[in-house]
Amino acid sequence: MGKVVMNASVSVDGYIAAENDDPGPIFEWLVSGDVPLDDSGVLKVSQASFDYVRPYWDEVGVTISGRHAFDITDGWDGTPPSGIDHVVVVSHRGAPEGWDLQAPFHFVDGIEAAVAKARELAGDRTVEFAAGDVGQALAAGWVDEVRMDVAPVVLGSGKRYFGSVDAQHLLEGPDVVVQGNRVLHLRYRVRR
Repeated sequence: MGKVVMNASVSVDGYIAAENDDPGPIFEWLVSGDVPLDDSGVLKVSQASFDYVRPYWDEVGVTISGRHAFDITDGWDGTPPSGIDHVVVVSHRGAPEGWDLQAPFHFVDGIEAAVAKARELAGDRTVEFAAGDVGQALAAGWVDEVRMDVAPVVLGSGKRYFGSVDAQHLLEGPDVVVQGNRVLHLRYRVRR
């Protein structure tokens, strides 16, 4: 079974977006380099960021997302982001009306069902929590690793990366620190 990872781009003060879902300059690092990160032609990062991010994207088999992120991205037009094979969407509602049911998106009711479905789909590849109230997964003990792409901005308020975490959780390390252009990539293992 692969590992479970929390991953997000985040402000220095721990936010992933403003209250209105605008990430502001948090994703600036994804377009501030000259090395293509994928085939879109849009994402271009520094060589250091490419060397850190691309291998990670290649190891992820499933991304778990909340319904809110799914809705504001229009379901990534039915194509999982970053070349991921599947997306598991945590939602109390099923697929939207008119949704292509052949698209590799799976709608489940609850975080526990999401982890079970993601692990089934991922096999020995990584399961990634990329949006939603990821603090629930950390509190439940499902997360093996926390990754943060820290952008040089202080948002002051907004949507917190760890969501509604209400207890202390110890992490190891960081075991990886990579400086890219307009970003600091950090990776921590969760202390068991």
